[in-house]
Amino acid sequence: MKNHILIKVMLVLPLIIFVDYVFMAVVGGGASILGFGESFYCGAYCSIGIGVVLASVVLFIFVLLPDLKKILTHKTHVEAS
Repeated sequence: MKNHILIKVMLVLPLIIFVDYVFMAVVGGGASILGFGESFYCGAYCSIGIGVVLASVVLFIFVLLPDLKKILTHKTHVEAS
């Protein structure tokens, strides 16, 4: 049971972070090249970045939630016995 959480934390979390990084590099680079901001780090990069990070956090919590529920219910059953 704990192995599932370790796999998700060690594999899924870095994958989500990598996808976020690539997406934001494309958005930031595109915004900079097209002249929508003064630099790479302003304009669309900041606006879209907040949404992407929040969506990633929600996705990761959604991925971990079933395993966390199993651990919490298993501990309560063990303590009740």
